[in-house]
Amino acid sequence: MINAEQILKTIRLTEKSNQLSSNYGQYTFEVYPSATKHTVRAAVEQTFKVTVTRVNIQNRKGKPKRSRQGRPIKTSDSKRAIVTLKTGDKIELTS
Repeated sequence: MINAEQILKTIRLTEKSNQLSSNYGQYTFEVYPSATKHTVRAAVEQTFKVTVTRVNIQNRKGKPKRSRQGRPIKTSDSKRAIVTLKTGDKIELTS
């Protein structure tokens, strides 16, 4: 049994992700670094009771920055999953 809380962090609500969800039925999730396509698919299907047709994963590297003291630092890395649902399925987002 898969635990969805260990895979899905949050759903990303940006202008681009809202456009993807309304036009193409794709939703963007922030996931933990150890998540794979299969585990993301199972977690979304279990959590939202929908049918997933495709999962794309993006590894985003952190950007180099400078701290207030002038020392070089780096923002944290993140992993995102873009999930495509079966035609007619929808995730109800309550904000």
